[in-house]
Amino acid sequence: MEGSFLRFYVNEIQTHRGRLLWEWLLDQGNRLGIRGGSAFRAIGGFGRRHALHEDRFFELAGSSGIEVEFVVTEEEAKRLLALVGQEKMRIFYTRIPASFGVISPDAEDPPEPAS
Repeated sequence: MEGSFLRFYVNEIQTHRGRLLWEWLLDQGNRLGIRGGSAFRAIGGFGRRHALHEDRFFELAGSSGIEVEFVVTEEEAKRLLALVGQEKMRIFYTRIPASFGVISPDAEDPPEPAS
């Protein structure tokens, strides 16, 4: 299948509607029927303010980044990005073209769309 690798970059303590934002994103992806999503804590990095954040600095506790990623079809990406836009959230994201599929699929795997 053809689609996108869709990754959101959020702060680990950032919230939306009373929930951690990374949890909210995963929940919304699940509700939209996206086949899977993952969240990963960054061990270090910097953002637009160029402040270096590393997991080991106690004084920066809670300021690490979280990457929330999905491999999605074009339609799934549009729906998730539209939902984030409707919620008026300012989130940095990347979207990279991707080919994906399942080797030896079983009956629970969704069929690949006809080309």
